[in-house]
Amino acid sequence: MSGFCAWLKAGVAAALFAAVLWFADPASVAASLDAADAHWLMAGLLLSVLSNIVSAQRWRQLVLGFGGRMGGVFATLVYFRAMALNALLPGAVVGGDLFRSLVARREGMDARSAGLTVLLDRVGGLWVLIAISVASAGYALHEAGVDAGDMDLPLRLSGLLAAAGLLVMPARVLPAVVARCPAAWRERIGRVPRMPSLYRRQVLSSVLVQLLSIAALAAAGRAIGLPLPAAVWIFVAAPVFVMAALPVSVGGWGSREAAAVATLALFGVAPAQATAVSVLYGLFGLVQAATGGLLFMQRSGAGRQPG
Repeated sequence: MSGFCAWLKAGVAAALFAAVLWFADPASVAASLDAADAHWLMAGLLLSVLSNIVSAQRWRQLVLGFGGRMGGVFATLVYFRAMALNALLPGAVVGGDLFRSLVARREGMDARSAGLTVLLDRVGGLWVLIAISVASAGYALHEAGVDAGDMDLPLRLSGLLAAAGLLVMPARVLPAVVARCPAAWRERIGRVPRMPSLYRRQVLSSVLVQLLSIAALAAAGRAIGLPLPAAVWIFVAAPVFVMAALPVSVGGWGSREAAAVATLALFGVAPAQATAVSVLYGLFGLVQAATGGLLFMQRSGAGRQPG
């Protein structure tokens, strides 16, 4: 049954991608891709690689914080192997996250703590992505010439509240969230020394990860001649990245393109260009996933550095 569900998800993802491509006009998408600037493509790929390296170190911080042992190089190798699984297995990031959890267990962590590091890594990154996207909403609409009317001031205020939320989270919200966790999780979180300090490092790492990823998305846009304001790219990144991470596709293909077409249309971007941007960004990840696949051919202990 699980095999059937996997193939069903792959089929749905392929159908969604084909539908978006048909809507955008395949010839127009191909023309945009063919005219892409190589220098911006290389810049986008480099930014994407840097984003994932920082992501690996962000996860490593959690592993070390929960008492595990993991070297920086080894964490990066594991992360890129996980990317290969994300690209190959139906279910978006689920397969890669499970792999990271299993590796953490192999490195001496218990199952709950290993799984918790991956969960907190994902939730923390998602929270920061949404926060900075909301923070940019009012500015994105203004810079793109969209008249928000009476919503302009609330949108700008929501940005300030989102930024403030990043500051008050450790002192106010985090203890309340921990208190509502299952007892086994509360016990493990309670054992983490200097949790507020770890949280702040996670926030800073997540901000850097998301800014690098957004810059890679913007570079893909510049490659096909879309010099949109930075606030616009920050705003549209949240729906594009979140849709790509949903466990309904293979490597985010299809769902990411649909989100890109829908959100970039708010700023006057044609469907063909929006699809091309999303495809290029997906190719950045696919190149790295291919590298991760090659790493699977090495011995499992290659590159390990004790933390």
